[in-house]
Amino acid sequence: MKVVIVGAGSVGSSIARELLSHKHEILLIDLKPEVIGRSGLRGAHWLVGDACELSTLKDARLEDADVVVSATGDDKVNLVVSLLAKTEFGVGRTVGRVNNPKNDWMFDDSWGVDVAVNTPQLMTALVEEAVEIGDLVRLLTLQTGVSSLVEFTVPHDSHVIGLTVGAIEWPEDATLVAILRDQAPITPSRDDVIDGGDELFFVTTIAAEDELRALLSAPDAGEGDAAADAAAGPDDDSDGRSGQPAHSHAIEDDGFDG
Repeated sequence: MKVVIVGAGSVGSSIARELLSHKHEILLIDLKPEVIGRSGLRGAHWLVGDACELSTLKDARLEDADVVVSATGDDKVNLVVSLLAKTEFGVGRTVGRVNNPKNDWMFDDSWGVDVAVNTPQLMTALVEEAVEIGDLVRLLTLQTGVSSLVEFTVPHDSHVIGLTVGAIEWPEDATLVAILRDQAPITPSRDDVIDGGDELFFVTTIAAEDELRALLSAPDAGEGDAAADAAAGPDDDSDGRSGQPAHSHAIEDDGFDG
């Protein structure tokens, strides 16, 4: 696979190093020629130039790339490169690095971005996943903000303990894709029984996250079928953590160039 990486800073170089170890063909584009010597990357191809210029991307033969990764420390550059890669060169897959979370809403298909990697958001999710029990944690946003991968660690007093996967009325737009139990992954079936401490992984639409959260965090079903009640829709006092930030109309500067 041929991968073009724009930005040979710490992030771009790290991505290149991993991909090279998996035998992919890598071309790095950067404005600064000095990064070539200090990168320590063996086997990578290099192009010194401004990736926001069509002439540079033509020299890189971007039309032959399978994936273009925009990994600079400037969100404006990452958006322009992704857009040019899609519209001018027909690249099949683009990945854009989000430096400032306030700009996350712009990294979608309207700017040519197939996958947005928001490092602060990802780190926050990993921290929450490590400490949050009994709450739904978004690990990854998929399909440019349409769907997500979420995780729920089942508390030992949860009302879903002892229920089979097939007995629970999951939200229509949420699919249980894996159960992690005692550090071993399980492919869920209708007959699998949920136990305390299980980590449940779902692929869900972002719109259905609150519904799934309400279902899983419903109180003990002492007053009827709490799971079914929760599946009917989110509570009015949902914590709203899955809501999207208000859209700004300017690209926020992240304050550093890496």
